[in-house]
Amino acid sequence: MATILCISPERENPLPPLEVLGHSIEIIDFEPQSLASAPRHDIAILDCRGNLVGARSVARILQAAGWQKPLLMVVSEAGLPAVSVEWGATSFILDGASLAEVDARLRMLSDAKPVIRQGEITTGLVIDVSTFTAKINGRALDLTFKEFELLRYLNENPRQVFSREQLLSEVWGYDYFGGTRTVDVHIRRLRAKLGEHEGLIGTVRNVGYRLDPSLGSED
Repeated sequence: MATILCISPERENPLPPLEVLGHSIEIIDFEPQSLASAPRHDIAILDCRGNLVGARSVARILQAAGWQKPLLMVVSEAGLPAVSVEWGATSFILDGASLAEVDARLRMLSDAKPVIRQGEITTGLVIDVSTFTAKINGRALDLTFKEFELLRYLNENPRQVFSREQLLSEVWGYDYFGGTRTVDVHIRRLRAKLGEHEGLIGTVRNVGYRLDPSLGSED
C-alpha cells in the first residue's frame, strides 16, 4: 500500500477515505513551509476544488522544487477549463469519484513508468506520464488533459481499433453523460496539434480509431 500526501488548503482529504484501502494518509496545507517540510510519500494529491489560484501556485512550487512523485489533482468539473499541462500534474480525477475509481487511479499511478515510448513510431512520439506532457520529434504538444489521456491510451494500445463508445468509456469514464461526438472532436483537435503527423491517428471506417505506427489512415 502507498503513503499518500494530501495537499489541501483546509487540511482535508478531498477523496473518499483511503485508509480503508490500506493506504497511509498525511495531510498538509498550501503554505510554503508545509510544502518544504512535507513528509515522505509515494503519491501526492493536490486539492484543486475550492482554490484554483492557490492550487496552481502550489503546482508551480512543486515543479520548481523538482518533485518526482506522481501528482494527482482533484478537480471539480467547473474547474477543469482552468487547468492545463503547465500545472505539471501526472493525472487528475473529478471531485466525487467513487472509491473504486480512486483506487484504480492510484494503482495506475503507483505502477506507471515515468516515460512511455512507442518504439515503432518513426515520428518519435514520447509520452511522459511523470510530467503529463507529450512530444513528437522533440516538439512539445500543447494538450488538454483529455487530449493527453486519449493520446496516451491509444499509444498504449497501438494498432488496436477502438470504437467511439470504448474510448468514451476508457478515457472519459462510465459516469460521463456526453455523446460519442465528444470523441470525434478530441480526435480532430489531436490531429491538428500533431500537424504533419496527423495520420498517426488512423480512422477505421464505420468502426472507430487506432494509433497507427505506420502513420497510415483508412479514411
